[in-house]
Amino acid sequence: MPGTRNSGLLALGGIALAAVLAVLGHLEVSDDLNPWSLTVSDFAVSDRGGVIDTAMAVLAAATVVLLPALRRAGAGRLAGTLLVAWSAGLLAAAVVPTNEPGLPMDTAAYLHRYASVVAFLALPVAGWLLARPLGGRAAGWLRGLALTSLLLAAVMVWSAYPGDRLLIGLAERVLILAEVALLAVVAVVAATLAGRRVGGVAVPRGWEHRPLAEVAREVTPARGA
Repeated sequence: MPGTRNSGLLALGGIALAAVLAVLGHLEVSDDLNPWSLTVSDFAVSDRGGVIDTAMAVLAAATVVLLPALRRAGAGRLAGTLLVAWSAGLLAAAVVPTNEPGLPMDTAAYLHRYASVVAFLALPVAGWLLARPLGGRAAGWLRGLALTSLLLAAVMVWSAYPGDRLLIGLAERVLILAEVALLAVVAVVAATLAGRRVGGVAVPRGWEHRPLAEVAREVTPARGA
């Protein structure tokens, strides 16, 4: 389906733009900010409404663009809801700032924190749920990146509390890298879908003219295996 492929390509463009903006946002801040011990939010609050906040909004929009394509590919309602939660969490974190580094947390900072937590947890679970309907090699990548993201999220939680924020900035940036990679895999699959499904699994582009029985053997797990 052209609409499905266009959605995937548009989302990939948004993901790439968000990545460029995030890098630029790190280059423009004060040299006094340490990326290993301070989070991305700590960098963003020093430049309210700047490129890092814009990057978060662009990434949220890129996710929303994918939703219709994923529904056509057979994604379940729960996966779609989790992607919406990821997007909403990103937008909330972009709009509501955290506190300046070293200052006590206020209500806005707590809202920012928990919006970020919702986003970081929602996307890997959605990726795991999308592995089956998207199928193929993408399934392995999605499951691997989902598990990696959840592990890194646990490391970040440890750092934020008993770890006294030890390397919390590094942990968060690797987590973000894993989650953006997961989203990019979903966008790539959406860009290559041909719009047919066999047994609830999306058929990749270029397979639409193959015999149905042959396609079914490729994308449907053998029973009893």
